[in-house]
Amino acid sequence: MKKSVLFFAAFAAVFGMNVCSASASTLVYGSGDYTRINPAMDEHGEINILLFNGLTAHDGENQIVPGLAKSWEFDENTCTYTFHLEEGVKWHDGEDFTANDVKFTIESIMDPDNGSENAPNYEDVEKIEVIDDYTISFQLDAPNVAFLDYMTMAVLPEHLLEGEDMQESDFFRHPIGTGPYKLAEWDEGQAITLEKNEDYFKGEPNIDEVIFKIVTDDNAKAMQMQSGELDLALLTPKDAQLFAGQDDYTCYDMKTSDYRGILFNFWNEYWTENKDIIPAICYGIDREAIVQSVLLGEGMTAYGPLQRNIYNNEDVEHYDYNPEKAKEVLESVGCTMGEDGFYYRNGEKIGFVISVGAGDQVRVDIAQAAAQQLKEIGIDVSVEVPAQVDWSGQMAYLIGWGSPFDADDHTYKVFGTDKGANYSGYSNALVDQYLTEARQSDDPEVRAEAYDKFQEELAKDPAFAFICYIDANYVAKSSIEGISADTVMGHHGVGIFWNITDWTIAE
Repeated sequence: MKKSVLFFAAFAAVFGMNVCSASASTLVYGSGDYTRINPAMDEHGEINILLFNGLTAHDGENQIVPGLAKSWEFDENTCTYTFHLEEGVKWHDGEDFTANDVKFTIESIMDPDNGSENAPNYEDVEKIEVIDDYTISFQLDAPNVAFLDYMTMAVLPEHLLEGEDMQESDFFRHPIGTGPYKLAEWDEGQAITLEKNEDYFKGEPNIDEVIFKIVTDDNAKAMQMQSGELDLALLTPKDAQLFAGQDDYTCYDMKTSDYRGILFNFWNEYWTENKDIIPAICYGIDREAIVQSVLLGEGMTAYGPLQRNIYNNEDVEHYDYNPEKAKEVLESVGCTMGEDGFYYRNGEKIGFVISVGAGDQVRVDIAQAAAQQLKEIGIDVSVEVPAQVDWSGQMAYLIGWGSPFDADDHTYKVFGTDKGANYSGYSNALVDQYLTEARQSDDPEVRAEAYDKFQEELAKDPAFAFICYIDANYVAKSSIEGISADTVMGHHGVGIFWNITDWTIAE
């Protein structure tokens, strides 16, 4: 943001003025911070879809549509996808996009030395063949029904990244894509300014400039929406309610597939000795109370990872709040109540610490509410907000996952043994088997049976104590038109920008 605009915004905030954006064609979005923009290695990043394209894309109903590939076909006999690419597409630096860029990107993700959490999505790929500059094929060694979903992965430029460290390259601080917007300026910790790509192959965007203003504190986001410094932000349910009924703002209570739960770190020896108390933990959480008190009703209780998916199994154990059942479980595995009101086993108090990532007040509030409820049944639980997450050392984490796309997404790589997004060290051979069976069949009946069994086994042997699904409470200036209110958002509320090229800002 230009210094004069920052000064004026600050001046207005001090004196309570309500100001407009820098211009009618500038959108200021309240964003979390970025240390890099690296869609190949990191899954999450709202900004990715503005800068990059995949071979495929998702529409407002989360269905697959063409992206950089204008068409494709699948040969069942050889398990091969062949994509026909758009011609004349340019990278933001003016170089031509070709099939070699696609091959380079997917091979970089598949390379175990690069440590991409997205690698499990492509582990079935046996051979990638560049047929010509605008035709590429992927031969799989086993069917993967979610493959077209995974080809929404942002394609990266080979000519700028070949030979570079895919984790440390400076490119990821100066990204160049094919997307509707290109990087104009990155003021570290302050703002990332994007300008429209006038040569965008799908048509020039209507909004000239999008500024990702870095606001890491949830409360500050609400204040900056109120002062006029932001045009759009994802707020907490409590903060979003402040804007309800105001003519200058539109509140979007958007459904998500985004759940919250307690991840148990099975690399921590505590769970080697105490894994059998996890069902008690699950019974000891009053999910509905958390939905009402923390989310203000903007969400629903959770019992599994597929509740907003066609393959959800409603008949699994929900672990509905039952403090007496929780105590029965604890006592059945040899825990006894001490004089201080907490359970003990072999002279050690039963309890653990839930870690929560900094800056997400809703997660902090969910964790604290769950900790208090568990204390009331005799489990000594506390909450900490570490400066940096220690995935292998912590005891537990207030996790969030969930995908609005194919059921394979955020299940296979999250719960599968040693998969790239399995941050709990969870391992269950039957879970692995059922997830593989579901991935390898395009028969809905076969998939339904496999996912039913997966969810039943996960309920018997929980990786998480599921708590709730949260809604995405976006607040926008009413002058912004074109936001798709009915699209189901993904993890972190990601997805609102899927059609940003169609958005306009009324004067």
